[in-house]
Parts: sequence; structure tokens; C-alpha cells
Amino acid sequence: MDFLAEKAQRKLNKFLGRTGKLANYGHDKPPVTVDAYDGPISLQDVYRYRKQRGVNLGSWFTLERWISDAPFRGAKAPAVSDYDTARGENAKEILENHWDNWITEADWVWLSDHGINTVRIPIGFYHVCGADPSVLDGTDFSDFGTVFSGAWSRILRAIDTASTFDLHAAAGKQNDDAHSGQTGPVRFYEHKNMARTQHVLCVLARELHMKENVVGLQLLNEPKNHNALQSWYSATIDELRRVAPTLPLYIHDAWDTNHYAGFVGSRPESDFVVVDHHLYRCFTGEDHRLSGDDHAGVLRTHMDGELAARSQASRGNIVIAEFSAALNPASLRSGEAGEQDRQRRVFARAELDIFERHCAGWYFWTYKKDGWDAGWSLRDTTVAEIMPSWYGIRRVPGKRVSNDRMRMDAEKQKALSEHAGFWTQHPGHYEHWRFEEGFVRGWDDAFIFFSFEVGSAVPELGFMGQWAKRRAFTHTREKGHSGNIWEFGAS
Repeated sequence: MDFLAEKAQRKLNKFLGRTGKLANYGHDKPPVTVDAYDGPISLQDVYRYRKQRGVNLGSWFTLERWISDAPFRGAKAPAVSDYDTARGENAKEILENHWDNWITEADWVWLSDHGINTVRIPIGFYHVCGADPSVLDGTDFSDFGTVFSGAWSRILRAIDTASTFDLHAAAGKQNDDAHSGQTGPVRFYEHKNMARTQHVLCVLARELHMKENVVGLQLLNEPKNHNALQSWYSATIDELRRVAPTLPLYIHDAWDTNHYAGFVGSRPESDFVVVDHHLYRCFTGEDHRLSGDDHAGVLRTHMDGELAARSQASRGNIVIAEFSAALNPASLRSGEAGEQDRQRRVFARAELDIFERHCAGWYFWTYKKDGWDAGWSLRDTTVAEIMPSWYGIRRVPGKRVSNDRMRMDAEKQKALSEHAGFWTQHPGHYEHWRFEEGFVRGWDDAFIFFSFEVGSAVPELGFMGQWAKRRAFTHTREKGHSGNIWEFGAS
């Protein structure tokens, strides 16, 4: 534990020392405030800043027929979306039965028993009508308020164990898939639909931002890229900041990761915005030509560097909110189940390796589905030993993490001596006392995170860059600004 705490502290201070800037992406930056950052580390801080090792609760609210077929038994043709289900027979009864039974107490126990500390819950704008009926006004769902009104109370009940909300279905559809709520053309980029979606997000932020274990709100899921998307992201983030100044906001990269990593990195340093990338390797012709071993090799030799660069561009604020162990049958190269599982295992472990190294979090798609599926169902991949049976550091009952102050002081003096010695080669004015304070602050924060008893896994600081900037703001206000703030976290 002491070694891990020290390692986390060193990573934190490394992030503190980064001063590189990316190009300004043209958005109007809201005023920076650090008032909300004062005070001791709270449980809410731990939820929001810890390393996220999670799973998607797919097809719980936003339905996908390939995951769960039962809710579509009375749906109207083409019977592939929430809209089709809502227009069908006994829609309210069918949906409420599904909401009450797809995820149960036994599922929460399973997640906790395997070290999963965060879940991502896809919802549609129409699921929010129980909080504010106006979200349906003028939309194709305007006649279905009674069908969907019961979703909101069930979402609220899930908050004790479910932490991240994601607007999978926006007004007007933001992508071509049925999981955006409807079939048909993408109409999200019509002005009225962008405005409606912003309104829904404001309702969600208003209702949820004070909830202790809500770790963030994702603005859209997999939007089709468009020249209006970035400006809509900027305007919506700024609007949400009036409602929820400190709530982490997540944006999907619209399959242009480099651009949106830069966009996130160019936001004000106190603004907690995160870029979300989805990684699948089973859909394209190129994917089919590579075996599981080949895909693992590409991830380690090519994607590893790309992800490292994107993490640096976004100040460490990047998550992989969807990935799986699924490979196209052509990639498995064998009809033998054991060999197929081995291919998936090698691929999945390579994914986890680079995610753990470069990302603040990851979420497997999906938790479970109808029938056996060792590629897409986390429960099945765990039974098949494709994905691990535990994630992170397991808490040992009755044992507490110790903060070895003597070791901390020795490590601090060693690091300070090396730091000061290096800069004697470059004459100038320095404030090495800031380095010393940053080292102690980083060490103590890593220890405090480890000490919180939240679930069965030890919480580790994940959004280190964002946390470091928060601490730097507070340090500057307390000790004054100078050209040497970088020393606060240069170790």
C-alpha cells in the first residue's frame, strides 16, 4: 500500500508540473472560480476524481434489441427503438416491468464483488419527463409522457449505486443508430433540437449535481460529427456551468479524438470536462483481417502512443466509456471455443493495459445480455476468464492504509535535493519551498483517497491532472502568484 500511495503521489506531482497549452478552440471561457474547491476532501470528491473501473448498464432504460429482446414484444414495426416500444401495446406495463427487473440487487452485489466502482447508465431525453414534463414538448415523444414518466423515479433510486449518466438519445436523434431512441434520419442538428437537448441537460444537471455519488453527466452519446457540434458543446457546457459549476461534464469525441482531446485541454483549467472515446475492433474490413493476437499487438505498439498523446492533450481528462472483448468471427481464426476465448483474452487484456496506463477510467460494454456472449457481456467474459475477476486494489477488511510520515519526509528531502540541484545549472530566481509544499500536498492527498472506505475496492486518484490544477489554484490563492507556481508540482 505504501508503495502504491507513493507511486500515485509521484504521478500527481508530475501532472502538476505540466504547463503546456493547446490552441484556443474559440469558445467563450466562463470565469474561473475556486470557491467550491475549499475545504477538506469530501466523499463527493472521491467519487468524481477516483479511477473509474466501470461497466455500461446497456438496455436498462435506452433499449437495444440485440441486448434484451423482451421489451419489444408488443412494439410497432420496425420494433428496434424506444419509440417503437412506446407506440406498441401495453408499453407502460412492459417498460416498467423491464426497468424493475433488468438490474436488481443481485446485480449490484455482483458488480461490487468484482471491483467495479462506477456504472454508466444510458438514458433518453424522454426518460427525464418525470422530473420535468416540458422536455417532451414539440418532440415525437410528446404523446408518451404517461409511458415514460415512471423512469425518473427508478433512475433516482439507482443513484445510491449508479454514478454516471449519459444522454444516449437526444431530441431529433444525434446518430443513425436505433439506440438514439428512434429510427430515421439524424435531425439533432436542427436548431430546435439542439435547444431542446440543452434544456434536458439543464434539467438533469439541476436535479443531479448535488447527488454525492453522481460522478458526471455526458452531453451526448456518439453524435454524428458536424461543424455545429463543437459550438454546441461550448454553449451547452457554459450553460450547464450556471446550474452546476463543479459537476464533471463528459463529451463524446464524435470519432475525432485528437480534435476533441484538444478542445477539452483548451477549456479553463478549473473546468472539469472529460473527453470520451469508444474503442471497438470488430466492425470494419480491416478489423476482420486481424486476429485477436494481431489486434493486441496493434494496441500495444500503435494505439498506446496515440492514447498517451490524447491523454496529454486533454490534461489527463480522457475515459474509454465503451469497449468490449468482442471480435469478428473472422478474427478468431478457429471454431474451437478455447482458442476463441484465448484470442479474446489476449485482446481484452491489451485494452485494459493501455486504458489503465493512460486513462482516468474505462467502462465495458455491456454488463449483461440475453443468452451467452463472451465478447459483449461482462458477466460472461468474466466466467470465461477473458476479463479479470477483480479490478483495482482489493480492500482488506480490518486493515487501514498507513501514512508513513518518516518515509514521506525522507522521500521529500531526496526529491527536493535533486530538484534544487538540477536548477543550479540554470541560474535564475526559484521558490523551492513551493516544490516542497506540492510534494507534501500530493503525498497527503493520495493517502486520503486511499483511506476512504467506499465499496470493496480502494479508491485511487484517477483524474490527477484535474485534481492537480484544483490544488494549484488553492495554493496560488493562499500563497500568492508568481512565475514559479510550476514548482508546486514539479516532482
